[in-house]
Amino acid sequence: MLENIIQIFKIRDLRNKILFVLGAFAVFRIMANIPIPGVDPENLKIFFEQFQIFGLLNIFTGGALDRFSIVMLGLGPYITATIIFQLLTMIFPQLEEMYREEGEAGRQKFNQYCRMATVPLAGLQSYAMLALFQRQNVIGQLSLTVLLTSILTVTAGTLFLMWLGELISERGIGEGVSLLIFAGIAADVPNNLFQVLVNWDPSQVHSYLLFFAMAFLIITGVVIVNEGKRNVPVSYAKRVRGRQVFGGASTYLPLNINPAGVMPIIFALSILLLPSMIANFLGGAGGMVGEISQKVVQFFENQWVYGILYFILVFCFTYFYTMITFEPQNIADNLKKMGGFVPGIRPGESTARFLSFVLNRILPFGALFLGLIAVLPSIIGRVTGVMVFQFLVGGTSLVIVVSVILETIRQINAQLQMREYDTF
Repeated sequence: MLENIIQIFKIRDLRNKILFVLGAFAVFRIMANIPIPGVDPENLKIFFEQFQIFGLLNIFTGGALDRFSIVMLGLGPYITATIIFQLLTMIFPQLEEMYREEGEAGRQKFNQYCRMATVPLAGLQSYAMLALFQRQNVIGQLSLTVLLTSILTVTAGTLFLMWLGELISERGIGEGVSLLIFAGIAADVPNNLFQVLVNWDPSQVHSYLLFFAMAFLIITGVVIVNEGKRNVPVSYAKRVRGRQVFGGASTYLPLNINPAGVMPIIFALSILLLPSMIANFLGGAGGMVGEISQKVVQFFENQWVYGILYFILVFCFTYFYTMITFEPQNIADNLKKMGGFVPGIRPGESTARFLSFVLNRILPFGALFLGLIAVLPSIIGRVTGVMVFQFLVGGTSLVIVVSVILETIRQINAQLQMREYDTF
């Protein structure tokens, strides 16, 4: 490990990528601590204690929401826009064709539509949050000019984070959006550690030990499932060119147990938080709308209802995202072009059906495990009575942190191997 770290900083290009990502994290943290004027800190604290659902949303903004900063929405609108357009690919064949069959140019066009949809979504969400904060007396009544300025500021903050995430993906290491969410979660770790020290109760030592033991087992399980693969054997036919023989080697095609990675967790959380946000916004409307909104809020505040819906959404989104990103037909066609085949399976369409069959056999286990990991830490916290670390090792935060770290390490190792290829 130490040799790899030294090697990273010896290679100029790789060192610059790492430093660029760290610099982007610093910019994100600075923006997360620039507040919008006119906030009452005490009322803001009471608000987050009263509406715990926003506490979970606050994790993904790195504490930007409870500081009422200019990036208080984080990347939520961009993620929501991406979910909407990926769902639309199942309805409109033109979008699916553009995303799947037009190659890199089609994907860039698809991403451009997602960016354009982020603007109105960020504007609507910022207005809803400001109106909700006004109703809860977190901020004073804003004039029309100040309200519009605040909406434009928060919307611009979200667009800046979206641009920063794409810059990280282009010039840094790893997926920019996931890394920024990881940075937001990691930024709250010191505060959680401080809360543990402040609220330390010697009479609950056994509960703490049980809690940390189960947290360790959960982390181990996340690592095992993220690294778990089903290796499909692949052989290559021999080809003779002149006096040289090419091919004839055997290798394997790895299929991950959880090919969707961390995205189902992020998607499920975004969808699950949306009804609560709308209901809280309409809660003070009065009449039938207000009554329905209050019932919706009470419905989602039920921990059993929230946990069951969360599990179902994570399970379903694991299948959905895998269907969007994994293309057995393209893999089969590429193997056929390179002279590769799965032993006992005909190249082409038969190989694509075989890959789909194998994936459908292993995917339920990955989706089931991901759903359990998402809700299990909350159950453990209630059983052991130790809720201080719920957000620090909560299923959502835990899976994202571990997955992003593993993926980043994998990409760094790939970069090192690529530059040291001659030594192998």
